[in-house]
Amino acid sequence: MKDLIARHVAEYGSEPEVMASAPGVLNLMGEHTDFAEGYVLQAALPHTVEVAISRRKDNSLRFYAADVHERKRTTVANLKYKREDRWANYLKGVLYELLQLGYQFRGLNISFGGTVPQGIGLGSSAAVGLATACAMRELFGYNIEDIKLVQVVYLSESAFIGLPEQITDQFVSCFAKQESAVFLNLHTLEYNHLPLRIGNARFVVTNSNVNQNYAKEEVSERYRQCEEGIEKLQGHDSGKMILDFSEQELKQGTDLLSEAERRLCLHVVGENRRVIESRSALLQQDLVSFGKIMNRSQESLRDNFEVSCPEIDWLVKRAGELEGCYGSRLVGPGFGGCTVTLLEEAVIEEYQRRLEDYERIFGFHPDIFVCEPSSGAKIIFSKRG
Repeated sequence: MKDLIARHVAEYGSEPEVMASAPGVLNLMGEHTDFAEGYVLQAALPHTVEVAISRRKDNSLRFYAADVHERKRTTVANLKYKREDRWANYLKGVLYELLQLGYQFRGLNISFGGTVPQGIGLGSSAAVGLATACAMRELFGYNIEDIKLVQVVYLSESAFIGLPEQITDQFVSCFAKQESAVFLNLHTLEYNHLPLRIGNARFVVTNSNVNQNYAKEEVSERYRQCEEGIEKLQGHDSGKMILDFSEQELKQGTDLLSEAERRLCLHVVGENRRVIESRSALLQQDLVSFGKIMNRSQESLRDNFEVSCPEIDWLVKRAGELEGCYGSRLVGPGFGGCTVTLLEEAVIEEYQRRLEDYERIFGFHPDIFVCEPSSGAKIIFSKRG
């Protein structure tokens, strides 16, 4: 926090008036269910993004990415998406959506930085947007409830930037609690906090460091195929969603669906069921069953949804060879990214040692960290009032 304050002062010549933080998120179960308005089970990471804001006397908007020492600027009147502005679009989008709701402001100096790993499915962009929205609400005293603020951040990515995002990461980053997971129904946005009583076990995240440049395009194509498959199955009942079909119905629909459509839809329906099963296992503190569900999820991501890759498969396999590993699976869109593994704390060092072969085989150095489920977005300090 002090570091960002110092950088804000060095950049703008005055201290920030408000600072907010929002965590990244870890998907414990429910990969590629959110686009079908299914269930997910996620926790907040201990890694956060911090956003500091102070007001200006003109209408200029200044953005400073403290971690990479990059700057962007625009004005309130010219607040629009620009591809060349890259990271600044995530902050600009929040400001734009607030203006669309009638919330007014003039010029701003904004700095941000954080520790959420970027581009590997851990909600880094959602954390940037949510921290910005929370800081703006605090600075100007906007009367806007949490769920509306979450929707603002979601629209900043889906509408302002035009990304095929769901509201999942923003929601969990806002509503997460310490030592708990969020069980979220994407169709109704109803949610529960699920205490994570896992004893001496830990959720270990391993970043494969495999480039995912084409992941979003590939995943979007899979979503399109799923939707086309369901249209074929719906017949005259156009009100049915993917999740309204059973796995048995999908298997019986082989004369209507292509093999690719059948496998993709099977993953979505099966993964939604696995989220429900994993919730029950964790409530019963049954880590063995939860680990088996993780492994089944990975098998489906690899064989049905086909978004795994050799590097991820290797990481999952090596983890599974350890006595004290309950389960391991891909996290995020796929084609690289990271894995989440439920390990006994006593074998984490041995797991790290086994990863030494990964760099020799694939040429990437894997990074790992332990996820301690953390709390959601918050105001760190405020000078308002």
